[in-house]
Amino acid sequence: MAGRKTKPSTEIETIESAIENALRPGDFIEYDFSWSFTSGLEEVRSIIENFTIREPVRGIDLIETFIAACYEKADEIDDSSGSFGDFVEGLFCSWVNARQSANCAAKETVDRLLAWIDNDDYGFTYNLEKEVTRFLDKEGLEEYSAAIRARFDAAVKKEHHRLLWGGTLKSIYAAGGDFESYISICNETELLPVDCETLAEMHLSNGKPAEALKWVEKGLEIESNTQVYRGSSYKLDTMKRDILTRLGRPEEALSDAWRDFSKHPNEFTYNELISRIPKEQHAEYHNRILEVISSAELETAVPLLVKVNEKNVLADRLRKTSIKRLESFSHFKSEPAAEILAEAHPDVAGKLYQAMGMRIVNAKKSRYYSAALSNFKHAKHCYEKAGLKTAWLEVVKDVRARHSRKYSFMPGFELVVEGKGPDTKPSFMDLAKKRAGKNRF
Repeated sequence: MAGRKTKPSTEIETIESAIENALRPGDFIEYDFSWSFTSGLEEVRSIIENFTIREPVRGIDLIETFIAACYEKADEIDDSSGSFGDFVEGLFCSWVNARQSANCAAKETVDRLLAWIDNDDYGFTYNLEKEVTRFLDKEGLEEYSAAIRARFDAAVKKEHHRLLWGGTLKSIYAAGGDFESYISICNETELLPVDCETLAEMHLSNGKPAEALKWVEKGLEIESNTQVYRGSSYKLDTMKRDILTRLGRPEEALSDAWRDFSKHPNEFTYNELISRIPKEQHAEYHNRILEVISSAELETAVPLLVKVNEKNVLADRLRKTSIKRLESFSHFKSEPAAEILAEAHPDVAGKLYQAMGMRIVNAKKSRYYSAALSNFKHAKHCYEKAGLKTAWLEVVKDVRARHSRKYSFMPGFELVVEGKGPDTKPSFMDLAKKRAGKNRF
C-alpha cells in the first residue's frame, strides 16, 4: 500500500541476508571464480566476527547458520583449489572463539565439535581436529585432550585411526606446551622428524637451546636412516645452524652449511651458505663455491653461475652445449642467463634465445607464440652483434622448413626476419601515457 512504512530489519536479519547473498544459492561457482567467491564470504565472516565481539551468544548462532549454509552450498561449487573448504574450516575456528568468549562449557564445545567432524560428508573438517588446537583455551585443550585420548585408546586394532588421533594428540600437547605428554604419545605411536622439530621448538621457547639441538640432531638422524617421507621436516637443517649460532658456535654452523651445499648444490643451499659466511670471508669462499658449481650438472650449474655473476664461466660452459640440450631448459633458467650474457657474450645469448623460441614452437604452444617471437627477435640481435649472421640465417632456414604450416606463428616470424618484429608496436602503457600526455619522465 502506498505510503506504508516497512518494518526495519534487525541487525541479525541484515547479516543473514548478507550470508545468503554472498553464497548465491542456486548459482554454480566455477573453479575460475572460486577465489573471488570466497573473498566475498570472508567479508561477511568479518562482519559476523565484529558483531560477535559485542554479542557473543547471538554471534554463535550466526556462525552456526553460516556453517550450515555452506554445507547447503557444497554441491554448487568447484572447490578444486580448496579455498571454500579452507573458509569453512576457518568458520569452525571462529565458532570456537565465539563460544569461549561467551563462556560456554568447554566440554560441550568439544563434544559438538567432534560430532561435526564425525558427520562431515564433504571433508570440510579434514584437518580441523589439528587446526582447532590453536584456538582452544587451556580448559578447552584439557577437554579436547581427554576426548581425543579416549578415541586413541579405543583404536587399538585400527592403525589408521590410531595414527590419526595420535597426530591430533600431538597437536594438542604442542599447543599446550606439554613436553612430557608429547614424548609419551610419540612412544606409543612413532617418533617422526617433524616431532623432533616440534620438541626442539618447545625447548627453544623455554630458553633451552642445548636441549633443542639434541632433538634436531635426533630428527636428522631419523631422516638419514629411513626412506619414509611421512612426517619429514624441511626445517631441521636450518634450525640446527641457527641453534649452533645461538650457542656461540657459528663456525660449526658454517661448516654444516658448506657440507650441505657441497653435497647438494642448488639455490636454496647456496643462499643458506652465504647467510652463514662472515662478510670478510666472502672472497675466500667464492673460489670454493665456484669449484663446486663447476662440477655440478648443467641444469643446476646455470642458475648458480647466474647468481654468482660468473659470466665467463657460464658462457664457456654453455658455448659447448648443443641447442637441442638447451631446448630442454625451462624459461626460468634460460632467460636470466641470456640476459646477463647478451652484452659480453652475445653468441651464447643468441643460442639461449634461439633455444627458448624453438622450445615453444616445437611444442606447438600457440598461446606462447608471442613470447617465442620475442625470443627469436633477441636471438637475431645477439647473433648479428656477435658477427654470426650465418648462424641466424640457419635458424631462419630451420624454422621455415619445419614450421611453415604454423599459420598463427609464421607471419610474425617473417616480420622478425625483416627486422620489424612484434615489439615495434607501442605497449599498452605507452598508449596510456600518450593519451594522458605523460610521455616525459
